[in-house]
Amino acid sequence: MRILVVEDEIDLQEAITEGLRIEGYAVDTCSNGDDAYELAYVGDYDLILLDINLPKMDGFEVLEKIRAHNNDVKVLILSARGSVLDKVKGLDIGANDYLTKPFAFAELEARIRNLIRRKFVQENNRLACGDISMDLSKRMVFVGKNELNLTKKELALLEYFLLHQEKVVSQEELIEHVWDASADSFSGAIRVHIATLRKKVKALLEYDPIRTKIGEGYYMSKNVGDN
Repeated sequence: MRILVVEDEIDLQEAITEGLRIEGYAVDTCSNGDDAYELAYVGDYDLILLDINLPKMDGFEVLEKIRAHNNDVKVLILSARGSVLDKVKGLDIGANDYLTKPFAFAELEARIRNLIRRKFVQENNRLACGDISMDLSKRMVFVGKNELNLTKKELALLEYFLLHQEKVVSQEELIEHVWDASADSFSGAIRVHIATLRKKVKALLEYDPIRTKIGEGYYMSKNVGDN
């Protein structure tokens, strides 16, 4: 999942970003309202973590501008302003959640998981396709009863495939949602990561659930005989 962190306190921004990247999220950052709106307008983010007290344009105005053209992206406000009036205003103009600073990183992670579940109409903490299952809370993957050991990037790729089963996902879409803005779309890295992911899954599953549609992209299917 690709997340935009908008926070002008650089130490906090870096701490949040490092924690999210360790958990396998693709993260972009900025520290003012103008850049936040520009990135939100041109980028395809799954979630935006948005501070309110920002230079150039405050978070409420950023949120209003985002909602004028995008009602799909999830927005979680992170703010030291914890009054009821601020929370009500944020939620009324389109925030999906509001977390008051200071907060525990574990709580932030839980709220992110909850928002992602809502986006993809996921009712619990598990994703599944045939014998493959992923525990979103523990970030663990199983094939049957066997745990599958994946790198953070492989885990992020598999999560995206599980959330979009039977849909052909282009390489460009994967770059948008699994890599951050520094990714080079011509590096071939995505093909390498997908190849290693497929090899690991196939070793336990005995067939490859990630299929290639030539000229279009990849898709995940639980049908053994699907090509």
